[in-house]
Amino acid sequence: MRLDAYVVGRIQANCYVVGDDETGEVLVIDPGDQVPALLDRIRSRGQRVVAVAVTHHHLDHSGGTHELLTAVPDARFYMHALDYPQIEASAPSAPAWYGHAIEPPRPPDRFLDDGDRFEVGALTFEALHCPGHTPGSLCYVVASEDGESIVFTGDVLFAGSIGRTDFPGGSHPQLIESIRSKLLALPDETIVLPGHMGASTVGRERTTNPFLREG
Repeated sequence: MRLDAYVVGRIQANCYVVGDDETGEVLVIDPGDQVPALLDRIRSRGQRVVAVAVTHHHLDHSGGTHELLTAVPDARFYMHALDYPQIEASAPSAPAWYGHAIEPPRPPDRFLDDGDRFEVGALTFEALHCPGHTPGSLCYVVASEDGESIVFTGDVLFAGSIGRTDFPGGSHPQLIESIRSKLLALPDETIVLPGHMGASTVGRERTTNPFLREG
């Protein structure tokens, strides 16, 4: 498995490119911005984008999806049905928040819900529905060839923190329940790759994250 991480846009969101070394097929997770530079890097590695997955509708994670899918129209597009319409609803705010206008992407090829799976080359990704930051937030779990497990958490769970719940559609109790029932159910050694800042593990967040301590 090949995994590359890029920090994109004014709000410094993480965009991940993960795929199959043998086929060169890759999934792009959260193409929030700077798509031309992103595509240049992907193509320079001999990789081919076959799928795009968005964790949630906030434009720092979804804002470049239209541009990416226009450049690679055969790629499949995945996200949750509850969040997809909110990209268009948020688009008018893009110049103020992100520094430029965005175009909403075409409808997904498949709306994902909890437990749904899809393949990229030899890799299988599983979607976990984790509402609380947004109603349709998804996390994506994948295992490498050597059995190492990774979860891409978007803005649900960060290293030492959790996602904001003061945006429309947010719910703190729902977010905590999502993290406890879905993410902390993963093995402790699972690598956590969030939508902002650095990596962690499920075990580290279980034991040290101040937002997840009992009592």
